[in-house]
Amino acid sequence: MNAKMIWANYTVSDLDRTTKFYTDLGFKSNGRSAELTSFFFGQHDFIIHFFLTDKLKANVEIEISDAHVANEIIFTLSAGNRDEVDEWAKQVENAGGKIVSAPKAFGAGYYGFVFADPDGHKFNVFNM
Repeated sequence: MNAKMIWANYTVSDLDRTTKFYTDLGFKSNGRSAELTSFFFGQHDFIIHFFLTDKLKANVEIEISDAHVANEIIFTLSAGNRDEVDEWAKQVENAGGKIVSAPKAFGAGYYGFVFADPDGHKFNVFNM
């Protein structure tokens, strides 16, 4: 099989809050409907759709984990340098996100942190 595209689908409880959070972080909108808000991530415009929980669950007919309790995936966002990582951390807090682990050095040549959006979805931001 040859997939033409790949994107991610997350569940959220409040589309307005999610739209504001990712807009405040500077991500470009990929559109909004009554069921989802969508954003482009990174240089190659990876798409993440944020669906209202009941809408996505009804369509996929599987249990969706609560991101406040468990993680199915953690996306990593790359930063150009350590100062950029620190700036991301400030922007995340200002936008209403939660810093899960503060910026720090780890491993050989890595510096970064983990944050959660208002629905608990986790992201790494790091420089290597």
